[in-house]
Amino acid sequence: MGYFGDHTAEVLDLFAQHVWLSVVPVVLGLIIALPIGYLARRYAWTYPPLVSIAGLLYTIPSIALFVLAPGILGTRILDPVNVLFPLTVYTVALLVRVVADGLASVPTEVLQSATAMGYGRLARLIRVELPIAVPVISTGLRVAAVSNVGLVTVATTIGTAQLGQLFSTGLQMSSFRSYYAPIVLGIVLCLLLALVLDGLIVAGTRVLTPWRRAGRPA
Repeated sequence: MGYFGDHTAEVLDLFAQHVWLSVVPVVLGLIIALPIGYLARRYAWTYPPLVSIAGLLYTIPSIALFVLAPGILGTRILDPVNVLFPLTVYTVALLVRVVADGLASVPTEVLQSATAMGYGRLARLIRVELPIAVPVISTGLRVAAVSNVGLVTVATTIGTAQLGQLFSTGLQMSSFRSYYAPIVLGIVLCLLLALVLDGLIVAGTRVLTPWRRAGRPA
């Protein structure tokens, strides 16, 4: 608490930056992954190549993407977009398969019933398929959100302000004496943020799927 007390404003600013850099890629990644996952579900022949490409994207080392991002995007080295871009790529890589599999989990008889009730393809997707797929998709979102919290700290290598700077500060301070307070504080705040984001996604899933609670025995 001593380090936090002496650097409260700085730490809170880093925490706020970390939240922003962790959450925005999840939202952008979901928006991008939804149509790609639907395409993989709608046209079965696209599933293997799309899922394979997405999986390969996730194997690219994060530090390489962070360093290459300014050259790819034409941005300045300290532009936060250099962090948002790689993390959005990773989120898409995680969610394409999840979205496709989530849509595939909708029972055939449900789809047939929706069609018989007059739902068009788009209406059926929005009002029937996606709501039923929410539990599966939210599982992928939880993984992406928690993963991003950790990956953001790697952006310290390109100088972006976030909680990873506490690790650099701790490393510098511990080289003169055993003082790891900034590192411990950074770990605690990352864990806290991951727990909060995970809890919010779980709560959002419960709100969006009220029928799951209604189906449980009292």
